[in-house]
Amino acid sequence: MNTIEQFNSHVMQTYGRLPIVAEKGDGRTCIDENGKVYIDLGSGIGTNSLGYCDEDWAKAVSEQAFKLQHTSNYYYTKVQADFAERLCNVTGYDKIFFGNSGAEANECAIKLARKYSFDKYGMDRHNIITLVNSFHGRTLCTLSATGQDSFHNYFFPFVEGFINVNANDIQDLKSKLDGSICAIMVEFIQGEGGVIPLDREYIKEVENICKENDILFIADEVQTGAGRTGTFLTSQAFGVKPDVTTMAKGLAGGVPIGVCLTTNQFGDVLVKGTHGSTFGGNPLACAGGIAVIDKVATPHFLDEVTKKGEYIKEKLSKCSEVDNICGMGLMLGISLKTKKASDILVKACDNGLLILTAKEKIRLLPPLNITYDELDMGLNILIRLLEE
Repeated sequence: MNTIEQFNSHVMQTYGRLPIVAEKGDGRTCIDENGKVYIDLGSGIGTNSLGYCDEDWAKAVSEQAFKLQHTSNYYYTKVQADFAERLCNVTGYDKIFFGNSGAEANECAIKLARKYSFDKYGMDRHNIITLVNSFHGRTLCTLSATGQDSFHNYFFPFVEGFINVNANDIQDLKSKLDGSICAIMVEFIQGEGGVIPLDREYIKEVENICKENDILFIADEVQTGAGRTGTFLTSQAFGVKPDVTTMAKGLAGGVPIGVCLTTNQFGDVLVKGTHGSTFGGNPLACAGGIAVIDKVATPHFLDEVTKKGEYIKEKLSKCSEVDNICGMGLMLGISLKTKKASDILVKACDNGLLILTAKEKIRLLPPLNITYDELDMGLNILIRLLEE
């Protein structure tokens, strides 16, 4: 029995997996069990922010594993305190809740918003506005918040209290405002929805509406955060400061993590017994997160993310099959003229290139520290497949 047969005989088939058995990685390349090398322009859906086995990151996580791999959140750890302080300093927030994934971070944000409103206004002010085409996770609650009908099946009844409005349509949002709304939750770039950035004017309007109505402004930066778009948080590029921001994916460089960040104003809403996570703030994840922040949260590094994104756009714009490129930094969606992104995904795999899709688009989420030579190698393969 080969590895794939062994895997499929024991693991639920909840993913459409490509026939690659990843064995190890080095920098921005993945190597399968047969020794085939792949240039990775997907970085584990934006999670391997420093590529595979970055030396400083691996050293930090390994050293922590020899000290303390886990302890109950009934106790304190220095590595969690250090990471929390650094992340707050970089993002401008004051308080953090630690979880293990983007969905968990979003669950925390939802609970925080509802409890804040309950404490201040009572139990009838609990609805949260989310956007059509959004994606906030796969737990029953975050799936309910997700504004895509394709996900709304099978698992009825869904969690109540979410109202979808059209993205970039401020009048639609205003028409849904009433005394029942406690929060508005957005992604600055709708990643799973097709790498679609929101309008900056719309985001500023959302921020103003939230301030005027004592509604929490929640930013889901699970995919856009940790330097992915050229600023550490994409809110910084949009010139806004949400009340709550969630992060995950690339924040710890590949170790499971999720965080919910907020200001002092809302930092004491969730008190003892109202929320928790067994593995939240895990020492290994915190050590990995410190290593990521040390590398990513510098002006030069973030400027390079922006420059590399522009380099990709410039190179791909010359390809006859490319219709349009959207996104920011190293979070890009590529619309094609005649070919199917899903077909290119499979062909790219056969040719030693790992990419992603988002709806009908090719999606690129390269490691943030990818070199220009590595980009050229990957993009040359992609362009050849698009033009053949």
